[in-house]
Formats: sequence, C-alpha cells, structure tokens
Amino acid sequence: MLAAVDASGLLGKALVFFRKNTSVARLYSIAVAHEARGRGVGEALVHAAERSARTRGCTRLRLEVRQDNAAAIRLYERLGYRRFGAYSGFYEDGADAWRYEKQLGPKKEA
Repeated sequence: MLAAVDASGLLGKALVFFRKNTSVARLYSIAVAHEARGRGVGEALVHAAERSARTRGCTRLRLEVRQDNAAAIRLYERLGYRRFGAYSGFYEDGADAWRYEKQLGPKKEA
C-alpha cells in the first residue's frame, strides 16, 4: 500500500500486488481524493508503484482501467502504458475494463 499525504491529510493511495515466482506486478487499485485532482498525485503514485515493483525485481507492471475513465487512460498512456487486452463486465457494475502493461527499466541504484 502506498499513500500520498500532505499537511491536510490523505491525498491518494495505491495498492500494488506481487506474486512469488513472477516478474509481473499488478497495480490493483489507485485513488486520488477529489480535492487533490490535478496536482500530480496520481502520477506520483504510479511512479511510486513502479519503483516498488522494480525494487522487488519485477520487469512489468500491469493494471486494469474502466473503459469510460478517459482521464486515467490518458495518464497511463502518457506514462508509457500500452493497452494489450480487455475484460468484459470486469467491474461490479458491469463496466468493461482495458488491460494495460508497462515494461519497467532496471532497478535504479540509490
């Protein structure tokens, strides 16, 4: 679990899943508080998720996004994520999802 906070409190959060014996991590969930939108919080959380995945030896990060979430799709594509599939009826309300993946570079040394 990753969190973005400032003096006012929680701005956003992201949950990344890792599995043994695989080089693929999954950005399971990401959310930004309404009042924090447009401040780069989502982008910072995605970058933090990528760093976390690299640290654990993962070479790819995958995610699903609602097909009607244009803002999130723009963000992911701008950050280098590529659409590679779809899920019909993926969400509880029956909405469809796009599947995205990004190849991660090597772990950066501190």
